[in-house]
Amino acid sequence: MNMKKVVLLLILAVSVTAVSCKRSSSKNTSRATGWKINSKEGGFQYNEKFKEQETAPGLVFVEGGTFTMGKVQDDVMHDWNNNPNQQHIQSFYMDESEVTNFMYSEYLYWLKSTYPPSEENFKAIYNGAAPDTLVWRNRLGYNEVMTNNYLRHPAYAEYPVVGVSWIQAVEFANWRSDRYNELNLEQAGWLTRDAKLTATSDANFNTDTYINAPTQTYGGNDSIINPERSRRRVQTTATGDTINKYATRETGVISPMYRLPTEAEWEYAALGMSDIRSYNTYRGRKKYPWSGQYTRTGKRKVRGDQMANFKQGKGDYGGIAGWSDDGADITKQVMSFAPNDYGLYDMAGNVAEWVADVYRPIVDDEFNDFNYYRGNVYTKNAINDDGTVKIVTSDEIVYDTLSNGKIVARNLPGEIAQVGVDENETYLRTNFDRSDNRNFRDGDKRSSRQYADSFDEEEGEESESSEITRKMYNSPKHNVEMDSTGTMIREYDQSAKRTSLINDEVRVYKGGSWKDREYWLDPAQRRYFPQDMATDYIGFRCAMSRVGSKSKGKNKTKN
Repeated sequence: MNMKKVVLLLILAVSVTAVSCKRSSSKNTSRATGWKINSKEGGFQYNEKFKEQETAPGLVFVEGGTFTMGKVQDDVMHDWNNNPNQQHIQSFYMDESEVTNFMYSEYLYWLKSTYPPSEENFKAIYNGAAPDTLVWRNRLGYNEVMTNNYLRHPAYAEYPVVGVSWIQAVEFANWRSDRYNELNLEQAGWLTRDAKLTATSDANFNTDTYINAPTQTYGGNDSIINPERSRRRVQTTATGDTINKYATRETGVISPMYRLPTEAEWEYAALGMSDIRSYNTYRGRKKYPWSGQYTRTGKRKVRGDQMANFKQGKGDYGGIAGWSDDGADITKQVMSFAPNDYGLYDMAGNVAEWVADVYRPIVDDEFNDFNYYRGNVYTKNAINDDGTVKIVTSDEIVYDTLSNGKIVARNLPGEIAQVGVDENETYLRTNFDRSDNRNFRDGDKRSSRQYADSFDEEEGEESESSEITRKMYNSPKHNVEMDSTGTMIREYDQSAKRTSLINDEVRVYKGGSWKDREYWLDPAQRRYFPQDMATDYIGFRCAMSRVGSKSKGKNKTKN
């Protein structure tokens, strides 16, 4: 090869490299259209510098994967409700401990400050969120000290909150999401400083409202939602119109919501298999959140100490005075025992925990084995006649009367009213065809073997889907309602033909508690309880979905 050809090849290689580098370094140019993005002159605004989701307060990262969900011990209770099945879970985040009395008291303080219970219209909001402290009472036991002190006294501040129903736990998670996103927007300059301290009944922050109708957040107070001094960049068009006035999902500032973990997520996280890759563990042989087959530690320094807070035996809730097995008579301060391999504390013992799922005796892995969850009720924003979203006001709060007579608010002022999805969203879809999917493939018309004979003898007509579910499980039909004078009428179902407590309003709870024997410490065990009732041994912790890559540190933008 002569010298001229060599020089030409070198020049060509340098040119190609230069063009390639130029293209890869042009981050503000769309690879789809070649148009500029995030320009001062206007155009599509996007956070091209986003790296990965930040870990929200109180949470730890749980990398997803496959695992064997279900029992690893003999089914001595003969429930036949946790047969082994293989599931895959997406990465997510979970609270490192149960929600504590202190954390829940913050919630109650905010509600009392924002919706004063002294005002008749707001009285049920605070009362509906307050834990049931009477769960500590026992007909043949003296527990008044817990009834009066457990929730409020600083001695129990870092103990897990109990007396909270599943409905109350969900509302706490929603409130927590709003407070976290409010703080994020404030710190990023999208809201005025200390905006979180200005909340009133008709002027507060809600995440969905900010996304869909930002001008109605804080009651439309422009000085809060459009601070004059801002660390963010606000562009203007050639005509002088302001754009990018409000944060959108494209900014990456708005976080996914706190929520209850699904049953599959909770069980996967409790097993703590991040550092254990043995065949037996993968195939579902792990019995506890810690390694080994025993509840006592084998470490030399603390050998013989219990690894969780649970009932040791009949009349033994903690051991002998002076040398206690688990250091607690009732619940214990969170994080008192070693965490599992994900960094999660008390995934066995202390308190059992609510999860999101509606209870059924089976996990329908034949239909789905990815992010399994039973309980989807799809809704959409209610729309006004003028096409805007309907924001709930103080005069439009809807209250629900629960089966136990407790009154709770369905929506709070400042939130967007929700309605079920309809044919506009379901027409010709193959992945879902209705709003309420709680009894899908388990009592609905198409899957019930008794569909041809599904005739409600009491009503004298063909049963609807929910009626078939009750017929299938034959659960009680209690009724609580208010008459015209405001008096509560309670109608107990006294039928002798009821054979089950299972219906669409019972939820799964997982893990053993201070009140349970060792058998229930196995993460695979599952029980159920009415979603509107509470006990002294069920608490909860929150979770949050992860957006982006499966593993942390893997969200790298390719140039």
